[in-house]
Amino acid sequence: MVADDHILNTGTSTVVGRVDTPLTTLPDHLVEFDSRNNQLALSAMLQIEDKVRQAVNDFGPSRVAVIIGTSTSGIADGEKAYNEMLEKGDFPEHYHYRKQELGNTSDFVAAYFGITGPCYCVSTACSSSGRVFISAQRLLRSGLVDAVIVGGVDTLCRLTLNGFNGLEALSNTLCQPFSQTRNGINIGESAALMLLSHQPSQVALLGAGDSSDAHHISAPHPEGKGAEQAMQKALDDAGLTVDDIGYINAHGTATPLNDSMESKAIYRLFGDRVPVSSTKPLTGHTLGAASATEAAIAWHILKYDLDLPIQHCRDKAEDIEVSLVETATKLQGKAILSNSFAFGGNNISLIFGYLHD
Repeated sequence: MVADDHILNTGTSTVVGRVDTPLTTLPDHLVEFDSRNNQLALSAMLQIEDKVRQAVNDFGPSRVAVIIGTSTSGIADGEKAYNEMLEKGDFPEHYHYRKQELGNTSDFVAAYFGITGPCYCVSTACSSSGRVFISAQRLLRSGLVDAVIVGGVDTLCRLTLNGFNGLEALSNTLCQPFSQTRNGINIGESAALMLLSHQPSQVALLGAGDSSDAHHISAPHPEGKGAEQAMQKALDDAGLTVDDIGYINAHGTATPLNDSMESKAIYRLFGDRVPVSSTKPLTGHTLGAASATEAAIAWHILKYDLDLPIQHCRDKAEDIEVSLVETATKLQGKAILSNSFAFGGNNISLIFGYLHD
């Protein structure tokens, strides 16, 4: 997380979650896909490459699907190309608009692995890479495919940052979810990919639930009715009760409206028994990649018995009734629920847990 004084048109400072490590160069035969978004995607792809290639070998390329969530795709590269056109009168020689099409990263992943099964993207703002899990569930349950690469990839771009700034939703300091002084989000960038299949695994996607309350184009329902519905549907899909959930990874954007409604929704279902925290102070809000990024965090907690993420909340707000993780704590329970709530009332809740007790 770093302060940036140059990315906003207003000249004001904001805090962003930027990946500052060198990204992987795309292979020569896939240079048509070259963009920062796809370079970041490749960094994640390499971490699961062996398992993906094994799945393609076992099931065949037509029996593996690719579903990626994004909200930015290659817009940052489009911005650079447009600026060069303004300065020099023409676009860069190797630039093509398709690099910023929303489905470009999905196409890149499929091309890299030689996959010929279903391939598409989901773009529902901040719930994008959560909805890919539901799409994957449907493909697997219907028997149309045997494995699905799911995830989300979003990279920082001026368009999105200035859009949120226009909504007065950005914070110029590190975001403080559930705090009395919370005043906005920090935008980040991320790539997180997983391979879903019916094959046995210690940690699994147990259930998913979604809703669309359509309360307002950019504000959640103040009582969190859609959020509550998504969480309940995820519990029902998993065949679990509230007592089975040992931790809730909150959407927790640190905006006054989101944190208030999410706290209300969680409290109605779970009371104050289940520990809650938001990881966005660690990563920034990675928008279309947020759901998958936080799903990966949940997977790591379960797989490696990690401590729950602590909520460093100096002054918990009076309207926050849930129990926040304030000290190092281990998971007590067999499952983690992770929330993502997007503009337009587009809500998703995912449950990850141990497949066998």
